[in-house]
Amino acid sequence: MPRSATDRRRTRFPAVLLIALVMALAALGTPAFATSPRTGTPPAAHPAAAPANAVADTSLPCDIYAAGGTPCVTAHSTTRALFAAYDGPLYQIQRSSDQSHRDIGVLTAGGYADAASQVSFCAGTSCTITKIYDQTARHNDLPISWGGYWKGPGPNGADVGADAMALPVTAAGHQVFGVKVSPGVGYRLDHASGVATGSQPEGIYMVTSSNYTNQWCCFDYGSGENTHTDTGNATMNAIYWGNACWFGGCTGTGPWVEADLENGMYHTNTGSNKDPNNPGVHYPFVSAWEKNNGTSNFTLKYGNGSGGGLTTTFSGPLPNGYSPMKTDSSVLLGTGGDNSPSGQGEFFEGAMTAGYPSDATENAVQASITAAGYGTGSGTGGTTGALHAVGAGRCLDVPNSSTTAGTQTQIWDCGGAANQTWSQTASHELTVYSGSSLLCLDASGQGTSPGTKVITWPCNGQANQQWNRNADGTVTNARSGLCLDVTGAATANGTLVELWTCNGQSNQQWSLS
Repeated sequence: MPRSATDRRRTRFPAVLLIALVMALAALGTPAFATSPRTGTPPAAHPAAAPANAVADTSLPCDIYAAGGTPCVTAHSTTRALFAAYDGPLYQIQRSSDQSHRDIGVLTAGGYADAASQVSFCAGTSCTITKIYDQTARHNDLPISWGGYWKGPGPNGADVGADAMALPVTAAGHQVFGVKVSPGVGYRLDHASGVATGSQPEGIYMVTSSNYTNQWCCFDYGSGENTHTDTGNATMNAIYWGNACWFGGCTGTGPWVEADLENGMYHTNTGSNKDPNNPGVHYPFVSAWEKNNGTSNFTLKYGNGSGGGLTTTFSGPLPNGYSPMKTDSSVLLGTGGDNSPSGQGEFFEGAMTAGYPSDATENAVQASITAAGYGTGSGTGGTTGALHAVGAGRCLDVPNSSTTAGTQTQIWDCGGAANQTWSQTASHELTVYSGSSLLCLDASGQGTSPGTKVITWPCNGQANQQWNRNADGTVTNARSGLCLDVTGAATANGTLVELWTCNGQSNQQWSLS
């Protein structure tokens, strides 16, 4: 697919939000320059003044960053354009059957990914994401990493690409695919153009998820070393997302937004997280934020990618020995600076900026993220009906049609009664019954360990009552990431249902119809 040849802008914010944004950014002044979407070369440093009555389109994240004077120097996404004018490729895939490649672009300029092109190309075979294109004019595309000090599982110690079909989600009702980074998956570009080096300021955000995390090093997005080895404190500046408590003494179990500054994932300038208000973040879609002025401050934030504003978990001095920063110009996704390949996570979009973004700019970018309409599932299939256990050929059932909270669910012969009729809501709950009897499918006690009972409970909006229906037929709990499981792979009536580590077996496959 050809890359964008124009620089048109299309307003996508609701009018009230756009007006509020323009007012919020007005105090920042007119930026000296802005990096255009991938249309050739960046504009001149001193463009001609716009007409007095002109209002720039600031609807998508990198348009917003440019309007705030901190333009994007990377813009990576497999789900949508990050500039309103962008109509080039988002990512490249390769299918295993004949090793051929295809670029996956957007449906329209400034729009969502053409996932149907991927689905047709990969039908009957498997596909790998081999490159994530940079949407800026700097061409900071991310190929699969060649490896580093810590070896990946690929040829000659290289990393491997993500399974292109592994993370189906929706955006504004469109089927799209994210990047599922399992251990060993990594993307990287060395000597990237225009990114912060040394003590230059930098801002980073990405959209990820609480559904798939671990405590190992390192599911990162940001700046790392060109050597792919540890070259000392302060030589990288990246968002780490996961459950790592590198320095001990953390409140809760995560996952958290942390700063990977090399030789440590930092919750705060002292490393550990002792904030009782920050025990972990549990949303199907999470916006993660880090910014670093290079000499005296770094700031960490998170947001719900489906709605609401941002929460700042830390803003303060750099750790001892990290001022000034010595950031190198490699851009990485999925691994640590020395290619530590054991982290895992999900990536949908992200960008890095030249300069230290204002809070107003980041708030506006957050509004753009929530307006994107991210949702779980493949975008196909019913939302109300019986939840069939594929392996057993029976249905998820509330025993004896009980309306008592705390009843553990089971499988039973499908009969179409109300105690076997489940509805998936816009909040990703699975509900049974209605009216005053309405109950939600619930991971008992907010449990996150294999063997947790799956019960019915009054709906409360918590993550242990949110469920993701996946393309492989699994149903995963948003809080724990564990799979809805028929105990012991049994098939008899009355077999109880629980949470268990996902293993791909048929007792963890379900269909809602």
